[in-house]
Amino acid sequence: MKLKAAALAAFCALPLTANAQATGDAAAGESNFRQCTTCHGIASPDGEVTHRVAPTGPNLWGVADRVAGSYDGYKRFSKAMVAAGEAGITWTEENFVAYVADPTGYLREVTGDSRARSNMNHRLRGSAEDIYAYLAQFGAE
Repeated sequence: MKLKAAALAAFCALPLTANAQATGDAAAGESNFRQCTTCHGIASPDGEVTHRVAPTGPNLWGVADRVAGSYDGYKRFSKAMVAAGEAGITWTEENFVAYVADPTGYLREVTGDSRARSNMNHRLRGSAEDIYAYLAQFGAE
């Protein structure tokens, strides 16, 4: 009995990964990600490229649970995106889904600034939960 309790306690102490929290279908997300590749790519820190990194948007490797507006080396985040990150917004599935549905509206809501703007003007078509599940597979920042 003590062994079971210790095993359960050890399991509960493990951090949950973003992938464990994703509710969507990663395979469907991979297919839907095509609409994102004009501006975004996925490349690991050691240079392994899953999708060519486009020059417009930040690399989405490790985006799941990343602080908003904080990808190292990317300098084109809007002021509102940086403010959202400074306010503690991270890319949980819930936040990601809300953001990609209406990027500027989301930033206005979370920053409280009615003039906030997102540099991303594309509103996602399809299941954002699926795309999040797909992206959650790609490492931590």
